[in-house]
Amino acid sequence: MHDVIIVGGGPAGLNAALILGRCRRSVLLFDHGTPRNAVAPLTWGVFTRDGTPPGALRALARADLARYETVTLRVAEIVVARAVEGGFEVEAADGTTARGRRLILATGLYQDIPEIEGFSRYWGTGVHTCPYCDGYEARDREVAVYAHGPAAKGVALELTAWTGSIALCTDGRPTDLSEDDRARLSRNGVRVVEAPIARLDGDADGPTHLVLADGAILPCRAVFLMPMGVRPSDLIRQLGCELNAAGVVPTRDYEQTNVPGLYVAGDASRRVQFAIVAAAEGAMAAFAINTELLREDTR
Repeated sequence: MHDVIIVGGGPAGLNAALILGRCRRSVLLFDHGTPRNAVAPLTWGVFTRDGTPPGALRALARADLARYETVTLRVAEIVVARAVEGGFEVEAADGTTARGRRLILATGLYQDIPEIEGFSRYWGTGVHTCPYCDGYEARDREVAVYAHGPAAKGVALELTAWTGSIALCTDGRPTDLSEDDRARLSRNGVRVVEAPIARLDGDADGPTHLVLADGAILPCRAVFLMPMGVRPSDLIRQLGCELNAAGVVPTRDYEQTNVPGLYVAGDASRRVQFAIVAAAEGAMAAFAINTELLREDTR
């Protein structure tokens, strides 16, 4: 019985393991090796590591963990998680199991993207969801915002912090834009393009233009998607976690869930989806777990 099992080897899981290792807790960290940001060439917004490739960042974190003898890293996919007496049990795809007094799910999210030709090709290198992560690299360039419905106006206006050349592409879907909305968008350099999109074209360096269904060409060097659908790990559902309308876990203080002893840290929880925030959530969960275990062990 380990003190803590962590599922997920991204910023949240790695930082949780680091803090718990420094608390001399027995930690078993499972990492499947398929992070959500695997397609992104660089990770931005992490102080002292701004612009580091995601794989290199994880390698540095794993090297940090190597100095803590109570932390074990195992490359495996966890497919089943259940509550058992005294804690939790997880089962890997190869049938092996492990138990822990506490469980941290740092499994991230599965991202949906529109089924438009070219979007998958440039996912992470020209098609993005987060302007805070990738807006700076698109600064002062022609940008398309793929959005519709009530959120469209806000998503487009958000990009004005980075560029003054923005096309709000609704892909033929309703936008609920009033005349005042359209006037506000126009004043801020946002052009509304309501024609359906046929495909996204580009070259080896990234996107160059959208081709609309009517044959028109819309120059763009980056596409930012409105908040798209995300799906949490099946483990979260297996354990009975609450989910909100956005498909993430509405964690309590210190990343606690409605399931006693279970913590969710990183993109699958309620906070903004930044790498540095995920790492902080992992640290918060580790702090809370160590405090709980200390109380149990010293009763």
